[in-house]
Amino acid sequence: MSDKSIYNEDAYKKFAEELQRVLKGPNIKHVDLNWLEPRAKATGTKTKFGSYGWRSAISSRIAPKTVYLGREHVRLPKPTALQESLIANAPEQLEKVLHLLRSLPIYHIRRRMGENDLYNPFCNLYVSEADLINYRIGFMWGTTMFKPKKRPGPEFTMIHIPEEHPLRQQVLVLPEYNTNIALGTDYMGEDKKGFLRQAMWAADNMGMIGLHSGTKIVTVRDRDNNLKTYGVFLFGLTATGKSTWSCHQLGLDYSKGERTLVTQDDIVFLRKDGSALGSENNFFVKTDVEKEYQEAMYSALIDNTALFENVMIKANGEIDFMDEALTANGRAVIQRNKLKVKLNGKIVDIFSKFIDLPPLEQLDGLIFAFITRRNTIMPFSQELTPEQAVLAYLWGESTHSFASQPLKAGESVRIVGTDPFIIGSRAKKVNHFYEIIMTLVNDHPGKVRFMQYNTGGIGELIEEYEEKGNIKKRMVRKVNRVPINLMAQIQRGDLRGTNTYEKGILGTREIRKVEGRSLDEWDIQKYYSQEQIQNYIKDLVEGRRQFTEEVASEGLRDEILYAAERSFRIDKSEKKPSVFISEQQEQQQEETSVYSWETKSRPRRDGFWRSR
Repeated sequence: MSDKSIYNEDAYKKFAEELQRVLKGPNIKHVDLNWLEPRAKATGTKTKFGSYGWRSAISSRIAPKTVYLGREHVRLPKPTALQESLIANAPEQLEKVLHLLRSLPIYHIRRRMGENDLYNPFCNLYVSEADLINYRIGFMWGTTMFKPKKRPGPEFTMIHIPEEHPLRQQVLVLPEYNTNIALGTDYMGEDKKGFLRQAMWAADNMGMIGLHSGTKIVTVRDRDNNLKTYGVFLFGLTATGKSTWSCHQLGLDYSKGERTLVTQDDIVFLRKDGSALGSENNFFVKTDVEKEYQEAMYSALIDNTALFENVMIKANGEIDFMDEALTANGRAVIQRNKLKVKLNGKIVDIFSKFIDLPPLEQLDGLIFAFITRRNTIMPFSQELTPEQAVLAYLWGESTHSFASQPLKAGESVRIVGTDPFIIGSRAKKVNHFYEIIMTLVNDHPGKVRFMQYNTGGIGELIEEYEEKGNIKKRMVRKVNRVPINLMAQIQRGDLRGTNTYEKGILGTREIRKVEGRSLDEWDIQKYYSQEQIQNYIKDLVEGRRQFTEEVASEGLRDEILYAAERSFRIDKSEKKPSVFISEQQEQQQEETSVYSWETKSRPRRDGFWRSR
């Protein structure tokens, strides 16, 4: 099918106009959280903590059945055959949505995203109440947002009809009309992400950039024993540890004035001055949490305010957060102000009173940290140049695990910005990130740092074999996972400036010592032969090259392509011709670049970020 044959812009406009009339119908009930709470809890299971939990028939987002409808600049770059079919049938489906909205009993709850004077989208959720269990959808989602009050918009609309037949299960996104529609799924995460996806797109169009990133404010004592305060961004795909590390206290010494304050765990809007506007009041987190290692999140999860979805609640009301027999995506809405830890016999809050990060000029520095989860040769921490950070954002890397997807175990997953909610061109998003990052680096020399953390491990070996004509995989050696306490120590040392980094095999500066402690036990030479290491590098580069070419077709800046081409040189196995640049172009770029992390005219700066 061609774009012209499957997109119908007139139908989308007609739907949007009629929708405004339909949403004023007599069957639509306008409610608030106080109205929803008792009705939702009446259909839930009470835990021994006094909290409530529910189950959904669909336990994760239906991304493969999500499509973007509108003009060319908002469309999916590479829709699948299934998505093309949904797009082609969308006009008919939109007419049916209008019919359902006129016919079914619908409740409407209006909430607000953000807590600032600049950008506060109002979020209008319309949910079918034909099945009373749907009350939990609005109640759980509404708890993540703020009360509406007079502030700047815009206005967003989300329509959720779980009763649509599973064969017509889909999510229709009309970005230009600020509307999202979820059909045939009862997963609350579709509403959360529907509004946040729309908010990121709108923020991008206002000169900000929506980021799939947690944020926190950390105060530490540097090597000279001075207290310094930094803003931290934590990017990561689902299940890599974004919420965990956004909410982790890192073992800081609170008696000496050190502390971490959580601001956000999922979506923020980065401004050109380095500030980041928060989106949510409370968090929707994965619940596979252990008290010993994730104390703050555990404290919030056992509070009576927690709201659970698809978590193992036993017959006696006990909760087993690690039992994933029913689903591997147990979730909970936790109250941000319940993030607490016990230090020296006292309960200490680790949540910030504000959900925004202040401008860079009000901080001692910013750190952008990209979380990946790999199990072979990736070091636990890498220090990146600004150009390498843009590439980390471009590639958004992780891997499939043997536990969740055995057939794809060890294979790379790449999603631009670790953000599966980008509307339209991914290249445009990367270019925008590049522009903001480079502006910050140049306007605030020495105050911006970039890291990549691997929350997976090293040493995994998976081999392929053939069985009855099919290629299968077997685990030869399990990964040696990075201990959570060690990862906390690494991040703490990076903020204090006490870790040691040296040039590594991946073209970045790799961690060698953590607060004086050697990491020799994690040396990849002890796990793999030189040939194996080279094969992993070759596979990594090939994957990155292919993905870069794919996104480049959407219009990546030349500077980003130059940086990508240089990064591919870590593969020493063969000299491939440059895909993006000629040798002459590269030499010219090297000589004229004003954004280089270290040039003759701009030597690398030491200071709070220095490494020993």
